[in-house]
Amino acid sequence: MKIILINIFIFSSLLFASISGTVIDNKTNMPIKNAYISDSIHGIRADKNGNFYLKSKEKVFHIKAYGYKPFKIKCNKKGMKYFLTPIEVKALYLTFWGASNSSKRLKKLLKVIKNTQINAIVVDIKNEYGSTMFYTSFKQANSYGAKDKRTNKNIKKFMKLMKDNNIYTIARIVTFKDEIQASYNKEYAIKKKNGEIWRNHDNMAWVDPFDIRSHKYTIRIAEEAAKVGFDEINFDYIRFPARDGLVYSKKNTQNNRVKAIEDFLILAQKKLMKYGVFISVDTYGNICWSKDDNGIGQTISSFKNHTDYIAPMLYPSGFASGSFHFQYPSQYPYDVVYRSLKNITDKVDINRIRPWLQYFRDYKSKKIKYTKKEIQQQIKAAEDIGSNGWMMWSPSSRYSIKYLTK
Repeated sequence: MKIILINIFIFSSLLFASISGTVIDNKTNMPIKNAYISDSIHGIRADKNGNFYLKSKEKVFHIKAYGYKPFKIKCNKKGMKYFLTPIEVKALYLTFWGASNSSKRLKKLLKVIKNTQINAIVVDIKNEYGSTMFYTSFKQANSYGAKDKRTNKNIKKFMKLMKDNNIYTIARIVTFKDEIQASYNKEYAIKKKNGEIWRNHDNMAWVDPFDIRSHKYTIRIAEEAAKVGFDEINFDYIRFPARDGLVYSKKNTQNNRVKAIEDFLILAQKKLMKYGVFISVDTYGNICWSKDDNGIGQTISSFKNHTDYIAPMLYPSGFASGSFHFQYPSQYPYDVVYRSLKNITDKVDINRIRPWLQYFRDYKSKKIKYTKKEIQQQIKAAEDIGSNGWMMWSPSSRYSIKYLTK
């Protein structure tokens, strides 16, 4: 009888193993409150003293905290101290075509990183057309030809290069704008009233954000990026098209739109939890000012509940004449960025906001060339408000060391 009871106790201990400890900032040695500790299914928050206890039968755990690099634990010891490295992400965008290990664009970008404050990159893993940057194990996408135009033939080498240079890696994944997926799945492509597939101004089709199949497809590719070691998954075009008169599988109301985007993110959180990656979303810049969803399903309140970071595209050229009481907002890059971020500090913690900044010529009437002055004014605005760093968008991924040096 005693042997049976002992065996039951041992089995129960294995089944309900646990991990406990304290999460600490490795620079200040201060505890990190509200850090998120998880296995592949469950997660908890550390208390105000950084302490946590998680009951789990798994042996791999992840710790995430806003403003820190993700941390992986490969044991389930109790009472350990876990030291997280703080990071203020300062990222440059690397194009899909520049992501080859041998590309001149990548080599120049690495030189910029080495000689400036830049410590991160954002690289296209699935672009607007639907092509994947590297060969994935996702058979459905591969069967559509998503792999055919891949630009990186050795993703392990690429990731090693990033890690060797201590570069924080962000995988940009275009979500609902996807020509390949829509073309092969016409039943859930967004359509015109006549039943034909709708395509936008650059002749790209979109998939229906209401349809769960479009959610599962993109999240599956996000998992591939997480598997190879990206620190963060960044969903772009995570919205409905800014266009009226289109046909969807559900009634196109604000409540339905917002819920559809939330449903996508809830599933993404569930599927990506086991990898310990951060999740960020790109938004229109005017999300900082809107009281509704702008007709596209994006609101600060809905995003903050289902993501780690929100990345509004605060390109001064993207704001209409009269915004901020400026005839030409592009002439006032500091004001556009600072005031936009300031306007949402009562809705979400500023350390969860990381804006996209403009590194391209103004395309409005003034056609202002953005040089060091304009670039540094945007950076200063983000720093002054205390955002979680920033990301710089250059469509060509051409950057100047001079412009990015104070």
